[in-house]
Amino acid sequence: MDLPLKIRRATRADVPTIFKLIKALAEYEKLSHTVTGSPQQLEKHLFGQPAYAEAILAEWEGEKAGFALFFTNYSTFLTQPGIYVEDLFVLPGYRRRGIGKALLSHVAKLAVERGVGRLEWSVLDWNTPAIALYKSMGAVIMEEWRICRVTGAKIPQLASATLLESPKSTPTEVSYDYLGE
Repeated sequence: MDLPLKIRRATRADVPTIFKLIKALAEYEKLSHTVTGSPQQLEKHLFGQPAYAEAILAEWEGEKAGFALFFTNYSTFLTQPGIYVEDLFVLPGYRRRGIGKALLSHVAKLAVERGVGRLEWSVLDWNTPAIALYKSMGAVIMEEWRICRVTGAKIPQLASATLLESPKSTPTEVSYDYLGE
């Protein structure tokens, strides 16, 4: 007997579906106004050279039910690569069937196969069903951390930032004692 749930790697043909799921996630998170990308950009970033991210899809009885999109990051403290799950989403009509857990478990299996030191993602503080799921799966919710983000025109602005010096003093010597040098 076939199981109703199938998790599989996304293909180029899935890009329009994934983009629709991204828009559905943004709507659920009350962030629809922030979606400025396109299916074309998504395809380029998932399947171009280099590929910047990967995606998996959950199908329930052959119907697209959810997805996870993730990428490799790096932990300097562990000195190991990690996987960061950018998006994990299950359509409302398919929730409470174990699909979110199966998606995250699939990414964890990839993490094991790749020998990474950490698997991370973020969750909105009001999304209590997701928080409960993640805690039940052994995740630690790191309340003390905040996300810092720079987007769009602010990136070149930050790139052109210069060291600001106090008009009353100019540094003449830099100490690197904290590095043990």
